[in-house]
Amino acid sequence: MITRFLTEVRVAFNPFSPRSKPARLFLSLIPADARSNGMLVQSTMLPRTSKQNATLGVKFKDGKEMNLDLSKMRITEVMEEVDRHSRTLARKEELSGN
Repeated sequence: MITRFLTEVRVAFNPFSPRSKPARLFLSLIPADARSNGMLVQSTMLPRTSKQNATLGVKFKDGKEMNLDLSKMRITEVMEEVDRHSRTLARKEELSGN
């Protein structure tokens, strides 16, 4: 997963719900030094009795925000969505010569 273009990640999930697996896996894919490199990571643990769906909010360096409902997605679909925009940012950076 391409994480160098992410500036902010917000995750809310119930850690005991099986539908929260994509949220837990996404957090595990973020590099350990992401916070020291300027990425803001906010994770909210919902109570065990919560019926609220797991959500993911991602903000990119170009200002685009992506909000995903993780209860209906698999981790491969989540990574695909995030990487799609990251690849376009990588192309723009490569073409500009930075």
